[in-house]
Amino acid sequence: MYSARMSRKAYPTDLCDAEWLILAPLIPPAKSGGHPRTTDMREVCNAIYYHLKTGCQWDMLPRDFPPSSTVYSYYRRWQKYGLWEQMNHTLRDQVRQKLGKATQPTAIAADSQSVKTTEKRGMCMVSMAAKR
Repeated sequence: MYSARMSRKAYPTDLCDAEWLILAPLIPPAKSGGHPRTTDMREVCNAIYYHLKTGCQWDMLPRDFPPSSTVYSYYRRWQKYGLWEQMNHTLRDQVRQKLGKATQPTAIAADSQSVKTTEKRGMCMVSMAAKR
């Protein structure tokens, strides 16, 4: 398979080899039947991370990545099927295991800055209109 990484400049958002070794097994395999996958999935991930970090529009991805329509298609498909969340949980579990911790946190902290509550409640627009 042709690898664009060999022929393009490196971006700060590119996955290093160690990161790709962790992430690659989490990428869904190509659909069975039909043509074999020709898209470099590492380059798709690199393009997605570039987009997320820079905030550029999809169609403004540098041209040395796979076509923006291809990258966006993978991004949305993975989002739709919860793959990003699954990857996050898997990676979190691996990090916690390497640190000698249980894969699931045992406590959560919430302070007054994270949870806003009040005993008073403002009037809603419907009840204000009814009083007129």
